[in-house]
Amino acid sequence: MAKASCMIKKIQSGGYDHVFSSIYGHESIRAQRERYIETILGFERYYGEERDISVYSAPGRVELCGNHTDHNNGVVMAAAINLDIVAVVSKSGGDVIRLRSRGFEGEDAVRVTSLVPDHAERGHSSAMIRGIASAFAGRGGNLGAFDAYTSSDVLKGSGLSSSAAFEVCVGAIINWEYNGGRFDALTVALIGQHAENEFFGKPSGLMDQTACSAGGAVTIDFENPSLPAIERVPLDLASYGLRLVVTDTKGDHSNLTEEYAAIRSEMESVADVFGKRCLREVGYGNFKARIADVRRITGDRAVIRAAHFFEECRRVREAASAIKSGDISRWMELMIECGHSSFEFNQNAYSIKSPEHQGISVGLAVSQGILRGRGAWRLQGGGFAGTIQAFVPDSLLDEYRAALGGIFGPGSCHVLRVRHEGGLKIE
Repeated sequence: MAKASCMIKKIQSGGYDHVFSSIYGHESIRAQRERYIETILGFERYYGEERDISVYSAPGRVELCGNHTDHNNGVVMAAAINLDIVAVVSKSGGDVIRLRSRGFEGEDAVRVTSLVPDHAERGHSSAMIRGIASAFAGRGGNLGAFDAYTSSDVLKGSGLSSSAAFEVCVGAIINWEYNGGRFDALTVALIGQHAENEFFGKPSGLMDQTACSAGGAVTIDFENPSLPAIERVPLDLASYGLRLVVTDTKGDHSNLTEEYAAIRSEMESVADVFGKRCLREVGYGNFKARIADVRRITGDRAVIRAAHFFEECRRVREAASAIKSGDISRWMELMIECGHSSFEFNQNAYSIKSPEHQGISVGLAVSQGILRGRGAWRLQGGGFAGTIQAFVPDSLLDEYRAALGGIFGPGSCHVLRVRHEGGLKIE
């Protein structure tokens, strides 16, 4: 910890430039200096000047392959990115965690002595905080009060996991402020998922939290969901002259929870035909042998979503092998296959309740026209609305950004980089 004024002076003098360069890229150092100082000043406006503070960062993530496979114990590939949530934190007396966020009214106030789900909080950030504190306590962790002010540039509702970044950030704070950092990245991810499922009320899988917490590009195998196998993948797009571009198609994520949940429940309905809990336990061969029976029992959409699951798991493994062998062309082919499978079989490119709104579909169509034979494109995340991603050659970057920006508006295209660090305390 350091006094707020001392930390500001250290930032201004370049004392954290090596950290900013590693996390955000050398070209972003000046902007991050300003952002961190502004966040510290925001903390002081609400919680007082010259307090001893610590600073935390947790990244958003992109899903690279394995769309909607995690919740059925499948395999995914994901990567942390250089958009993140930053928190300025100071321990406090009493038993209340207080947190404010830039751009949002009001304050979350959660008593660490009251750690059961509160129905009135469901869907609110205070529920996540309470759930995270509860999960730490359930694992024998220590709790205490603190004040925090956060600043996030992870696009909310964009498929970049702003909620998981928030959960990992709060988890990192409790882990380091009160537990000496003794909980590893996977445990922090599991704690975040517990909070989102049981307290916030969203039936998410574990991919988002794991990718945000672990950092870097990774494959995550959820065969054992309580202890998934994480393997780092040496993805260096720059060495192949490629840029990762995520475009916000400006879709509305409100009222889509039911559609997200239907993907999971329909996949699980197929597994139930075989007396299993999830598709991973069924096996692709068993599924294919009984498709006629499954159609009759579950309906066709569940069948094709199950087919998507099995093929996606295969693609993840093949994509990881392609990266390791340096076969970037094959890897991009697999990314395109992944995108088509999500659109055609998983059917999460747009909501059937409002087919007149298909921003993702428009973005993918334009991306295909520009990048065919030279790059790759796919939807990512939950789908139905939000973002698409593309792997764009340097020579096409300006053309691509101009085309997509012209459709979805200035600032809709974001050129990202893989961030090697997960949730961390800035030191």
